Amino acid sequence: MTSTPTCGCLTSIVSVISSLLLLYSGVLVGADLDNLTKQFTPSSEISSTDWSSSDELHRTWQAALVRIPKQDQVYAGQISDLPLEALPVKEKLPTVIYLHGCSGFWWGTYIRLDFFAGNGFAVIAPASFARTKYPKSCDPEKKRAGLYRETLKMRQYDALNAIKNAKQLDWVDARNIFLVGFSEGGITSATVSTGLDSGVNARVIEGWTCHAEWSEYRGINASSSEPVLSLVADQDPWFQDAWARGSCGAYMNSDNGSRSVVYRTGPLMSKHNLLDNPDVQSLILEFLQAYMVE
Repeated sequence: MTSTPTCGCLTSIVSVISSLLLLYSGVLVGADLDNLTKQFTPSSEISSTDWSSSDELHRTWQAALVRIPKQDQVYAGQISDLPLEALPVKEKLPTVIYLHGCSGFWWGTYIRLDFFAGNGFAVIAPASFARTKYPKSCDPEKKRAGLYRETLKMRQYDALNAIKNAKQLDWVDARNIFLVGFSEGGITSATVSTGLDSGVNARVIEGWTCHAEWSEYRGINASSSEPVLSLVADQDPWFQDAWARGSCGAYMNSDNGSRSVVYRTGPLMSKHNLLDNPDVQSLILEFLQAYMVE
């Protein structure tokens, strides 16, 4: 079902986050993890074996950004430099696997990670840009995507690897894992097939329509046990071509609580990044909490 949200007076979650003491490990963005610094590999030099290379998958996991809420503090760092003292004692946390967009890690990434952590979720964001062989998949200045078609396969492998590894961590509640993706990460969240071992409680898609010329980019591949919340602006500047317009609503399971939200009016109607907005944050938080297992 597709719905147009109305303006509300929901309490801002931002004030909650700002009241927390963030304990940073000293590294916000690792080297070459964003579009400005990454040395991209020519697509002609990438083979199908690189997509699922265990070495490359290991790199995306080790460089993953992590947030662990602990009492009134939040540990922030990378998986590779996670100190034992940061772990919650005898506590397993609901966990968000967050998938970044085609520009890698940017300031909006930290808003999203800190939002989830500020509301009691551990967060793990695999770093696809940490691969040594990685193509440039978009041009943010020109709003042009799809520069390397098989990027989606690489992102799907990275997502599945992160879910699998997360379920092995002592501080992760394996019964409560959620997949959240923005833009290209949203395409990944929509299309990756998790299976029994890599299943998640629910998925969130931010900034994607589920409409594409390439069949593997189109639609939703979530199982019936994985409700999906999708959010997109009607005038999103990335999706103004006729073949890209629309929403994920037509591909959703109407029986499992999935929901498509299209912002057709107001300040969000032409935004690509929506989760900066307090009302959107509240909507996502309510959705995740609805599918938590006690």
